Amino acid sequence: MEKRLLPLAAMEKILKQCGAERVSDKAKTALKEVVEERAEKIAQVAVKLANHAGRKTIKASDIKLAVKEN
Repeated sequence: MEKRLLPLAAMEKILKQCGAERVSDKAKTALKEVVEERAEKIAQVAVKLANHAGRKTIKASDIKLAVKEN
């Protein structure tokens, strides 16, 4: 897989929005890894759904259906 794209700052922002006062670097990295792994699985399913429907374009409905399946 390619280099991961989600910034650690975004992970910290999410955790703080959920009520964390302080966030360790290891916590940000752990959340980033989990989110990226989950997103990759969802994207793979969404691509399969679009291909099955004969489309090259991934639609929001593909993502939503992929989330339900995953």
